[in-house]
Amino acid sequence: MKKIICFYTLVFSVVILNAQQSVLYTISFDKAEHHLADVSVTFPQTDSDTLYIRMSRSSPGRYALHEFAKNVNNLSAINQQGDTIEVLRKDPHQWMIPNPKGTTTVNYTLFGNRGDGTYAQIDLSHAHLNIPATFMYAKEFFDHAVEVTFVPRKDLNWKIATQLPFKEGNTYTAPNFQYFFDSPTELSNFNKRSFTVDSNGKSYTIDFVLHDHSPEDLLDAYFEQVKQIVLTQKNVYKELPDFDYQKYTFIACYVTNASGDGMEHRNSTILTDREGLENGGFKNNIGTVSHEFFHAWNVERLRPKDLEPFDYSKANMTGTLWFAEGFTSYYTNLTLCRAGIIDQQEYVKRLNGTFNYVWNSPARELYNPIEMSYQAPFVDAATAVEEIDRGNTFISYYSYGSMLGLALDLSLRQKGLTLDDYMREMWKAQGKSEEPYTIDDLHFNLSLYAGKDFADEYFNSYIYNGKMPDFKTLFESVGIALDRQENKPYAGMRIRQNLVTSYPFIGSPAYSAGLTKGDRILAINDVGLEQDANLDELLSKFKVGESLKISYSRFGINQNTELILQPDPTYEITLDSRVKRRVEKHRDRWLDK
Repeated sequence: MKKIICFYTLVFSVVILNAQQSVLYTISFDKAEHHLADVSVTFPQTDSDTLYIRMSRSSPGRYALHEFAKNVNNLSAINQQGDTIEVLRKDPHQWMIPNPKGTTTVNYTLFGNRGDGTYAQIDLSHAHLNIPATFMYAKEFFDHAVEVTFVPRKDLNWKIATQLPFKEGNTYTAPNFQYFFDSPTELSNFNKRSFTVDSNGKSYTIDFVLHDHSPEDLLDAYFEQVKQIVLTQKNVYKELPDFDYQKYTFIACYVTNASGDGMEHRNSTILTDREGLENGGFKNNIGTVSHEFFHAWNVERLRPKDLEPFDYSKANMTGTLWFAEGFTSYYTNLTLCRAGIIDQQEYVKRLNGTFNYVWNSPARELYNPIEMSYQAPFVDAATAVEEIDRGNTFISYYSYGSMLGLALDLSLRQKGLTLDDYMREMWKAQGKSEEPYTIDDLHFNLSLYAGKDFADEYFNSYIYNGKMPDFKTLFESVGIALDRQENKPYAGMRIRQNLVTSYPFIGSPAYSAGLTKGDRILAINDVGLEQDANLDELLSKFKVGESLKISYSRFGINQNTELILQPDPTYEITLDSRVKRRVEKHRDRWLDK
């Protein structure tokens, strides 16, 4: 996911390569059954009187802190003469070695048991390695080349999948640490499929690596969908990114011990889920393939300036995630529809959940999409032990941005333009050259493409503010109906086993009635609730505007309140099959390949 800093200089300058010694790693997995790896790293001689070594605190594609040092144990060091040397703990994620002599070799044990895009998982099924979660580094050698030797378990038929350039045997290289840390690696008994795609006079190999227990024919069928995704997204930009080493690798782990995730990288992506292709994954996991590959353009090369260079010692924040992640999310299902993996009916059906989540959220009154993006360090796989009222204060920039992408695309299409073309203009202006962009750049390039008035209206209304676009008109232009069940009563709370399970939305009937998460509903209009009552069924007996007496228990004290039912705010989005042929053609130009 990182831009390769001074990549070509490092590759082609013999002088620099000779002047800088590589940092050397070896990792082995003799105790994989206990989720342990043995790691050894040899650092070149330092020019200072102290060598500072550290574990990353963050990882590319994640915006929260993860403190990977917590999984490092049994750390020791020896000097070039083979003598054990002192290692002192500087802070929770750093160590220091005073007065090193010559090269310094550090050995440690790594515990890892989470298979996703952020952490490491080591067991008898695989070694699934996110590099910042696995390997220690020294900041002073960050621009040095890297050599890493993986020691796969031969008894388990492990092979190696990575975007790292192959050197020899089980040894791979990286031109610097930005590239190394952006190169997830899978060791397992995986299957692989490949095809080639031509772009700008070059031929690129697209590898799909699958660690799964599904039959080969199912993998073949899944790989056909992967190929269609690659070609469909290439058609948006009219070219592939110029992948380093002319190869891109999908690394998929669909095994029961993995956790659901997807993580983009410069020339590869990690795809993890508990569902194998045989067990629902064939249908449910393909969307992540679509999302992560689109990032090869949007995020990896068309990249927010705030994230350059990525800093592994802190949380990295940007206000552009509504575009970087959100517009990518818009293209996730759009790609599946254009590729023929889902039909138009299914595409429109899938809009409903995200649409209602975004446009019915009171959080739009608090924060615009830029400010929602700033909250990423608090929400992106971040953990907290205290209660947080996210329902009233946060809308995912994935979802918010996908709806803003939808609105922009349909608005442009009313002018005879498309979001595809705008993305392509951004790519030509700043993605292909890998010149990081700002929000002003997004605004300016939209002005160049669609006109200043159009761009100003879009950014002032929906990016710098949280207004809702006129979706009814936009949807009508492509033969989609937008309705509400205004006669359906709405209480504004969710209950399970008669407990209110989330904080009611600000302004909802439950909020106005003073109810909150954790309240136990005892009765409605003095009629006691059965265990695990269905609230929708109960409310169907009443009408909008009716006042209900709610009896509830809070902190062991029984209380009563009045709740006035409101119209259900839920939107229903459906494909309108009765539209004129002209509108149907307009929709087809949007959704068909």
